[in-house]
Amino acid sequence: MQLSAEQPRLAPVRAFLRLSRPLFLYGSVAGVALGAAVAYRSGRPIDAGTYLWAQLLVSAFHLMVHYANDYFDRESDVGAVRTRWSGGSGMLVDGHVQPRVALVASLACAAAGLIACARFALHGQTLVAALGIAILAFAWCYSAPPIRFAARGLGELDTALVVALLIPCTAYAAFGGAIDAAIVRAVVAPALAMFAMMLCVELPDAECDVRAGKRNLVVRLGPARAWQLVVVAAWCALLTAFAVTLRVHAGLAGGIALAPATVAVLVLSLVVSRRRRPGATAFWGVALYAATVTGLAGAYALGG
Repeated sequence: MQLSAEQPRLAPVRAFLRLSRPLFLYGSVAGVALGAAVAYRSGRPIDAGTYLWAQLLVSAFHLMVHYANDYFDRESDVGAVRTRWSGGSGMLVDGHVQPRVALVASLACAAAGLIACARFALHGQTLVAALGIAILAFAWCYSAPPIRFAARGLGELDTALVVALLIPCTAYAAFGGAIDAAIVRAVVAPALAMFAMMLCVELPDAECDVRAGKRNLVVRLGPARAWQLVVVAAWCALLTAFAVTLRVHAGLAGGIALAPATVAVLVLSLVVSRRRRPGATAFWGVALYAATVTGLAGAYALGG
């Protein structure tokens, strides 16, 4: 892609930072926090070294996806209704960064994640290493051919699996050495919230995805049904999160911790029913996931 005559060129470092989309890395940070909080609630000791290695593992693979998505979606992103939260970074499409830079960066992040996996394996934590390899495989296949889940109506489930399920489970296993019912209960609500979020960030790009032949779930269902599914998934996520806090006796801390998620669901429902603006839809979808997983982490860590 080439820059238009009216479009100023961004400084290389600034363009690469935008390509990295660091705000979205909060998903992996919050996921590790949730896994650690559940482990702490279950009586497992939390040490800083293990926490940092677990964070490196998941964040490296998460960042890998950011670069890979822009690289493999650069054709379908042409003409996207880009917001701060949807439509890709635009750095490849607008010509600020060469595609090969994104590909090399993606592979470098994959290598960093594999180094973290190897560290856990060498310390006898083979389950953590195996979960890391699963994150790598499913994350790479999100947008990379030939599987390319994002173009087959499976990208939303794939993202929920990786970010909302595998990442917290990896952190939990790093401290507890196993996967059990405690962490499985904790990740159901984030998975539902992530599913809703993916629909929210895809809805603004529905028209350009149709033109590009990208058959994600919004394209397959149609925007009208996708809007309905957003609301159902959002409310299911919130109710499930409250049910979990009651089960673990989080008390008042649980209700306070989930207050932002409640606001996000209410506002998102209003956005869907009244003014379906692309930017607002994408923002509140992202806010829903962030508030749900953060609220649950807080409820587990601070509850009585």
